[in-house]
Amino acid sequence: VQVMESGGGSVQSGGSLRLSCVASGSIVSIADMGWYRQSPGNQRERVASIAKEGRATYAHFAEGRFTISRDDAKNTMYLQMNTLHPGDTAVYYCYADITEQGYRPYQYWGQGTQVTVSS
Repeated sequence: VQVMESGGGSVQSGGSLRLSCVASGSIVSIADMGWYRQSPGNQRERVASIAKEGRATYAHFAEGRFTISRDDAKNTMYLQMNTLHPGDTAVYYCYADITEQGYRPYQYWGQGTQVTVSS
């Protein structure tokens, strides 16, 4: 199983980006999925998560600006980020709680995608 992010890049303050997270491999089901971020000198912090039934929760800084969604048919999760500001600059990581055939659920993480917001 592999989890991979994409969609990062550089934008100006006020701009938008859409991140994607794709899980691939011998996947039976995916439970919770979510996003974390980490900027230099800071601890990794939770951004948002989404349960299998679609219930989403957000960190305070993400509410009203970010939207998390998922497409289970494609084993893919998205993070639409609007009204970005320089404080959102970080490496964004996704995770997925995946059940493989014959195994217990395990949390897989991607390698991260860089988001840079300039003023």
